Amino acid sequence: MLFYGPPGTGKTMAAKRLARTSGLDYAILSGGDVAPLGGGAVTQLHELFDWAERSRRGLLLFVDEADAFLAKRGAGMSEGMRGALNATLFRTGDQSRDFVVVLATNRPSDLDPAVIDRMDEALEFALPGEAERAGILDIYFEQYILAAGTGRGVGMLARLAAFMRGRKAVESAILVQGVGAADLARAAKRMEGFSGRELAKFMASVQAAVFGAKDATLTRELFDRVVDLKVREHAARKAFVEE
Repeated sequence: MLFYGPPGTGKTMAAKRLARTSGLDYAILSGGDVAPLGGGAVTQLHELFDWAERSRRGLLLFVDEADAFLAKRGAGMSEGMRGALNATLFRTGDQSRDFVVVLATNRPSDLDPAVIDRMDEALEFALPGEAERAGILDIYFEQYILAAGTGRGVGMLARLAAFMRGRKAVESAILVQGVGAADLARAAKRMEGFSGRELAKFMASVQAAVFGAKDATLTRELFDRVVDLKVREHAARKAFVEE
């Protein structure tokens, strides 16, 4: 199975959920961890697949950044990477009842054709649209703002900000003044191109800003200030990528 789409769109989360709902164990491998293994990558991969076949419940093997070692074969490919690719192709050539392989990549066109041929399903994880962004913000508003006094979802930035103010973030409930569904919808409209991960980080930044304030109160002014900051940061990162 192939999961493809921009970073932060939930590919890893979906793979974990798939494993849990199907009753499978799961293991996560980053493609970027294979290259440093050099010639030892082949042995390590065979040991990984042997372990997967021994799993009593069956195993979902999730390979993130799969293009890092399963890219198209070419003259510039090292012997270690060529061996790793061939080992993976060898172990996934037939249908298996012992394990499921899920590959994730931001660049599916970089994958070797033989790898793509082994994928029974290909699912695109696109960036969320405006309505989806509003829904995601609502979820994280509940987690990071409304539930802050319970200690659930209190991030490290918020703990640090609260510490600087001489209090514990987990003990402080956030007082919300003038921030509601309309403000979340307005923020969602401005955050075109944000991934789900970026939206979560945005709300964590709102939480940190609140705990860094004097009275742990979220006002519309403070909320809008963080929105402005994150929109500018997103635009700057996008410019870096496009250069």
